[in-house]
Amino acid sequence: MRIKVIACEVMFREICLCAARSPHTIDVEFLKRGLHDNPDTLREQAQQSIDAAEVALPSWAMGSANPGKYDAIALGYGLCSNGILGLAARETPLVIPRAHDCITFFLGSKDSYHRHFHDEPGTYWYTSGWIERAGSHVPRTKEGGEGMQASYEELVEKYGADNAAYLYEVQQSWIKNYSRAAFIDLNLGPHERLREEVMRVAAERGWALADLPGDLRLIRKLLDGEWDATEFLVVQRGQRVMRGGDEEIIAAE
Repeated sequence: MRIKVIACEVMFREICLCAARSPHTIDVEFLKRGLHDNPDTLREQAQQSIDAAEVALPSWAMGSANPGKYDAIALGYGLCSNGILGLAARETPLVIPRAHDCITFFLGSKDSYHRHFHDEPGTYWYTSGWIERAGSHVPRTKEGGEGMQASYEELVEKYGADNAAYLYEVQQSWIKNYSRAAFIDLNLGPHERLREEVMRVAAERGWALADLPGDLRLIRKLLDGEWDATEFLVVQRGQRVMRGGDEEIIAAE
């Protein structure tokens, strides 16, 4: 099979590793980290990439029986703040893991995701990609909390010192909702140095630190074409992604 993968850049190392090991021919496109904070922008950019893949003509496809066409377009996204709802399969099937967000990818399954979130609901999750790509922000829209990513200095410049102090306090208030930092270690890249960064952040914010082993099985299955219905949604030609039930997460209409 020829598979086009469109994924969030936080999974760069994991996707590239599994693509290299896949028995299929894989083309990969990464979109910027942070699009889940702007669901409409995520939907727009993902659909543009899907549509572009329909007419793409990779050099290796020349002379094939189906030139310029992929057998499937695989998304390296979960529900992601409803950002994938409404995505349409034009001519090529879309394959999407049944996942709420990328943490499911790193933990290996939605069952593992549910178990961890039930046992430790106050956990803020870190992976190599989340740390390495932290500087790759997508500006928030007004509806998505414009200005919430601004630094204190930027707030002072725009709103003045008194207003900036209040806005910065509001901006940082989310920290109180968490009590633990969890580093999902897939033993890729400079993982020891990245873990030290998580330790620093946890100490600074007064959070406990947890080390959890990651699991590549879901990413591997996505790129290997092992798309069983319990873990993947295949959106056929002419269908769109819609919200599913608690277990299926996403469905096709």
